[in-house]
Amino acid sequence: MKPVVLLVDDENTIRMFLEKTLKDDGYETFSAANGTDALQIVEKELPDLVILDLKLPDINGMEVLEKIKKDYPEITIIMLTAFGDIKTAVSAMRRGAFDFITKPVNLEQLLFVVEKGLDSQRINRELINLRRRVDLDFGKNYVPSTSDKMNKIYKTVKTVAGSGTTTVLIQGESGTGKEIIANMIHNFSKRRDKAFMEVNCASLPEELLESELFGHERGAFTDAKERKRGLLELTNNGTLFLDEIGEMSKTIQVKFLRVLEKMTFRRVGGTKDLSVDVRIISATNRDLEEAVEKNEFRKDLYYRLKVVPINIPPLRERKEDLYNFIKHFLNRFNKQFNKNFKDISDEAFEAIIQYKWPGNIRELKNAVERIVLLEDDEVLKIEHLPSNITDNIARIDGKNKILHKIETALSKPFTEEGVPFEDLIKSLERDLIRKAMEESDNNQSRASKLLRLNRDKLRYRLKNLDFTQ
Repeated sequence: MKPVVLLVDDENTIRMFLEKTLKDDGYETFSAANGTDALQIVEKELPDLVILDLKLPDINGMEVLEKIKKDYPEITIIMLTAFGDIKTAVSAMRRGAFDFITKPVNLEQLLFVVEKGLDSQRINRELINLRRRVDLDFGKNYVPSTSDKMNKIYKTVKTVAGSGTTTVLIQGESGTGKEIIANMIHNFSKRRDKAFMEVNCASLPEELLESELFGHERGAFTDAKERKRGLLELTNNGTLFLDEIGEMSKTIQVKFLRVLEKMTFRRVGGTKDLSVDVRIISATNRDLEEAVEKNEFRKDLYYRLKVVPINIPPLRERKEDLYNFIKHFLNRFNKQFNKNFKDISDEAFEAIIQYKWPGNIRELKNAVERIVLLEDDEVLKIEHLPSNITDNIARIDGKNKILHKIETALSKPFTEEGVPFEDLIKSLERDLIRKAMEESDNNQSRASKLLRLNRDKLRYRLKNLDFTQ
């Protein structure tokens, strides 16, 4: 069945051109020249994706976006505009837009974003349906993602969950959600009705960790007054999650390698081999490959653990998910603290986007929890944010914004989506002209000298950029 795309644009030429392009690429399409018709088509045809122009003759594109998302939150929406800027993009994404494309449209970019949007929608629907089939509730943990990186991870989770025993190594910085991924693998698998046990390898000394994992016989050591079954026995036919596996001692690494190779082990002080059927999921924020090179972690164990490696990106590399996380945490803590936060201001959201979030999702969760607990409001505002986030904004505002935009564009490698070259250049040009006009008290002759432009060229750019102070 072909994906259904609705095009909403009042310019007939653009609408017809995009419609033909999408049809040639295998999509079924509908089109509308205004917001009213678009909403009627959405209600009647329920498209998978909407390409929505910001400027419409009857209803503002933002209003159409909000109405669609209110009634049909599962529909993916891509905003289309000739007036693209950061504030508009932020505002559209806050209201649920998947992405934001400016005119003139780059067809390759559009098709790529459409495909990515539909792929993201499909994965989230599959995960929702899968949760329903296994009667699970991830309300406190799972947040739908619009990040391409995270959706690839969810694909892997789904595939791995379908296998019976595949060993998984989850890597990522602290606070990125490694435990949630481990839980998802278990709960989506056929082992979901069996035990899910976890242990933090960094929280226990070697002797206690060994006893915790393998169990012990009575009299195995001074305090071993009774036989104890370890986590491997207790988790038989289920899943064992080893957090911070990189902190496991070399002695236990040797013993655990045998578990992975033969699924057998002995209790501490025991003489009998015990067999188990356990899926092992491990996690670490260390670079295990580097630890292997430094002889701090066994190479053979490392390769046994990473049959399927999952690398969770830090929050700073998946900022398109920030709004969903904020809304999720606001709803969660509203219930906990009996508050009524409904949204976040554009100014606060821009500050949150610019912050690096070294503590990742855990840091964001703690920040939102503190705000909801201490503040009484319906909108999360910039004055509610911790000082470390607002200080970061002050540093950016205090230096040359033009240089900041250049640094931002050059600070990371190009992705398949590319960069909005025309918009970036236009934005830099606008900021340079604004700065020159401010420093020359709006005197065009003086501003043109500051910019090393003749006056006619400056006037042309002022007109072309629809420049207003």
